[in-house]
Amino acid sequence: MPNVLMLFEYPTLNGGERSALALVDGIREAGFQLLAAAPRNGELAERLRASGLELVPFDVHDAEGVRRSREQLRLQLAALLDAHNPDIVHANSLSMSRLSGPVLSETDIPTIGHLRDIMNVSAGAIADLNCHWRLLAVSQATRNWYVAAGLDAEKTKVMVNGIDLGVFRPTSPTGYLHTELRLPADSMLIGGIGQIGMRKGLDVLLESAQQVVVKFPRAHFVIVGQRHSTKQEAVDYERTVKNMATTPPLAGHVHFLGTRSDVPQLLNELTLLVHAARQEPLGRVLLEAAAVATPIVATDVGGTREIFPTVESARLVPIDAPRALADVISELLSSSSERDRMGAAARRRVEQSFDSRNAAKTLVQHYQEVLDQA
Repeated sequence: MPNVLMLFEYPTLNGGERSALALVDGIREAGFQLLAAAPRNGELAERLRASGLELVPFDVHDAEGVRRSREQLRLQLAALLDAHNPDIVHANSLSMSRLSGPVLSETDIPTIGHLRDIMNVSAGAIADLNCHWRLLAVSQATRNWYVAAGLDAEKTKVMVNGIDLGVFRPTSPTGYLHTELRLPADSMLIGGIGQIGMRKGLDVLLESAQQVVVKFPRAHFVIVGQRHSTKQEAVDYERTVKNMATTPPLAGHVHFLGTRSDVPQLLNELTLLVHAARQEPLGRVLLEAAAVATPIVATDVGGTREIFPTVESARLVPIDAPRALADVISELLSSSSERDRMGAAARRRVEQSFDSRNAAKTLVQHYQEVLDQA
């Protein structure tokens, strides 16, 4: 039974971690044994253990939260490889792929680096990534970005994320979120889900919300997620958006819920999901919302149009365009029939192209192919 060592950087459960975990059962059913190298404490560690995966502590940050040097981490990884002797190493993020590439190039272990972000990288980073036997990009847009920067085109394949369509499925709203927020039952809930940071465009969402609540006093904006970055610019950004939320006309119309464990149920309570991201390789929350048939408005960036190639399944708007965003939100709030039609089309789209069972089969095929190269 071949064993795969998966490398994780952060202790939190964000899109990349959730996407990997969605494939665990399919990978094991195909006869592969999984071992996870990840921070020893946190949400991810809890979920890995609950999934029955052996966790090997790999702490990228020290006890004070300071990231260890690249040299220290590479020595730590080399020792881990010696101790566990995996048949394949799968680095689950851009950062871990860069970290592990040069270390693994000194071994004969087949390696896969997963590219789940679109960002500017140095020539040194590209060289580190090219050390892997294979690179998986979550969308064609992601692949194009890095190949244009010098990534090995022959090694770089597209593998889209998958959603568990049994966990994320349409159900009738129960009203529990209205009750929790002490809102009237006829309030319309517009959700924004993701990390609180400039890249996710929460400021644009709230700027559009200022226009929406004037037309629709029953509209309320529900923000799910938290800030992870400790950089001052991230702290300042969070302060700015929270000030926006407490200033008229938004005061009383914006609700910050932090991290939630009930996202599959919460999505079914929403009237709309709005995703105003400035960049998005292949937004997992978009797939999750589509799977539960929640109508979606999103910015036309990165791989989003690869999820929603037509207006039947979602409405796409330009980035940094709060007026256009407000207009589309208002249009959809005015038409329950259009929302229902869009939601049903989005569910069909995910069923056709983003089922986690198919994604697991695709990943297993990549594992087998790199093993065959060894």
